[in-house]
Amino acid sequence: MLPFLLVLTSDEKYYPAFWKMVRVWAFFLIYGMGFRLNIEREQEINCNESYMFCSNHASFIDPWVLIAMSKNPIVFVGKKELAKFPIFGFFYKKVVIVVDRSDLESRKKVYEEANKRLKNGTSIAIFPEGLVPTEDVVLAPFKNGAFSLAIEHQIPIVPQVYYDGKRLFSWDFFKGSPGVLRVKQCKFIETKNLITQDKNKLREQTYNIIYNELINDELYMKDTNRSIHERKFK
Repeated sequence: MLPFLLVLTSDEKYYPAFWKMVRVWAFFLIYGMGFRLNIEREQEINCNESYMFCSNHASFIDPWVLIAMSKNPIVFVGKKELAKFPIFGFFYKKVVIVVDRSDLESRKKVYEEANKRLKNGTSIAIFPEGLVPTEDVVLAPFKNGAFSLAIEHQIPIVPQVYYDGKRLFSWDFFKGSPGVLRVKQCKFIETKNLITQDKNKLREQTYNIIYNELINDELYMKDTNRSIHERKFK
């Protein structure tokens, strides 16, 4: 796919075509590895609007699930460390808004890049935990970035809950299997008329929606509450 990637990442105007190709790639990866998607949507996306997608992050499969779910282009905000990988990092820097969370100037540039991208139905996706937490953590605290951006651009938050990535495609080398990846797209949270000072309230509201979904899911919590001994020797 390298020739196509080189062309489709050479200019922002090609991003919609790039997105279509990446979606095909996402389905190939998900289904090719023996997974199936079971998606519940409490609210549907309007193809002519932009959104801020926020979800829990426990597996490398999560971004691919998000990509597979959306026909409309989404631009990810991702950490700079991933840009260091050979070949992957080259394209990553071209299509992702890269941020160094420890650098104030880098965080400010995210807003500038978002201003350029949020048009013609293009959306932004951020995993607001800012990391993949250890397996005994239900949901790590959220960072403010996604919520500040959503308020600044007056775009709805789309909370998505991924129940099975941690269990089926874990960072733990000793567990995982093919299976059904359940996803819930919750009702959107409107940001119209909110101001910057409301970002903490918006962050907590989004966190609570995702957290409550996770703690009420038997399979997710059973996996999360496994003892250290079980994780090591299963």
